[in-house]
Amino acid sequence: MILRLPCRFKSSSPEFLTSRLYNERTFYGAFADDLACCQREALIESPFLTTRRVRELLPIIREITSRGIQVTVNTRHPQEHEVYLRAEAENWIGLLQSSGVEILFTGGHHRKFAIFDRKILYEGSLNILSQNDSSEIMRRTESVELTQQMIEFIGLGRFI
Repeated sequence: MILRLPCRFKSSSPEFLTSRLYNERTFYGAFADDLACCQREALIESPFLTTRRVRELLPIIREITSRGIQVTVNTRHPQEHEVYLRAEAENWIGLLQSSGVEILFTGGHHRKFAIFDRKILYEGSLNILSQNDSSEIMRRTESVELTQQMIEFIGLGRFI
């Protein structure tokens, strides 16, 4: 169960960059808060999907897509998953799609980041939709400029 706090978007200012570091224990609460507060769009890049993480985030994803928020998940195709994870990934991809999520597949994908409303960027080593037992790090940055830089750098502007 992920506990959510009230929305805490702050305005972006070129003079002051807001950045915060999270680990595998502190990340999901902050992430869930920001996801729930999306006003326009959410992009999540996670190479893998597992039951534990998608199940935790799916209620929030369903709630925001019901409000008309565009949610896009970029992941590996299930055929690129280990054999024992393929059926699990296919199942969650189907449930995400039936919840209104656009799914993109990128071959050899290993990026881990999320963008909310083109002003909040999470980036680091944590597989957002599959993390389990590993020690990880994610940085949350509020910056329209850095978020746009990431969108352009990876070429996803045509998808979101």
